[in-house]
Amino acid sequence: MDVLKLLAVFAHPDDESMGMGGTLAKYSTEGVDTHLVCASRGERGWFGPEEQNPGLSILGQIRTVELKNAIKELGMKSLSFLNYIDGDVDKADHAEAISKIVTHIRRIKPQVVVTFPPDGNYGHPDHIAVGQFTSAAIICAADSSYKDSENLPAHRVSKLYYMVDGENFINLIAPFMDDMTFPVDDQIREEFPWKEWMITTRIEMTEYCSAAWKAIQCHKSQLSTIGALAEMPEGSAASVLAMQGTFYRAFSLVNGGRKAETDLFEGLR
Repeated sequence: MDVLKLLAVFAHPDDESMGMGGTLAKYSTEGVDTHLVCASRGERGWFGPEEQNPGLSILGQIRTVELKNAIKELGMKSLSFLNYIDGDVDKADHAEAISKIVTHIRRIKPQVVVTFPPDGNYGHPDHIAVGQFTSAAIICAADSSYKDSENLPAHRVSKLYYMVDGENFINLIAPFMDDMTFPVDDQIREEFPWKEWMITTRIEMTEYCSAAWKAIQCHKSQLSTIGALAEMPEGSAASVLAMQGTFYRAFSLVNGGRKAETDLFEGLR
């Protein structure tokens, strides 16, 4: 068996730590090669007084450093950027974005890919776009007639997962969070947690949640987005994060059935 590899494809710095940090730390510690492709550098993620906003370029640099520090805490093997601007990912040329992700898939050769679900977790257009681009890239990466920018050989991903939040987790954190709605155009979007029966995969990663919390703390510019959770002692925060290892298996070439998995690599080991 080749080395097990997991590729996460997300939109912004902090998606990896706040979304599945414990899971990434677990697999990294167990010897799985974990990799991250991030679509943007989080250039519009400013939550302080507007007069202190450093601007797109400087904030992007700040958040890039935060992300590099976070992936060290998680033990990840590599970090790559698609170099789109935060907030404009859904405006990216779809063929170009897909080709970029194909190149990373063929270079890394992951068996497992994780990205956002179709609703982007809470309706964020960047999240939705990245999930769509990644799903298309998985198909193209396996097609030997599809040419990427580096002319790499085709690679077939074995399993695709969506990173999802279950009802139990959302009900737990909701009292600690500020307003969880998100304005898009003339609409207000918000997270609708997945029913517990919809979750196909539950990862036990309690012992790795301290590493996840340290990774979250690296994203200092974003801590205000998680409300009172940011002020929790490490032990309490780790207990909350331990409920977070929930995923939806979008497809698998190696296993199936309705019994909940306990391993993203089930069927591959």
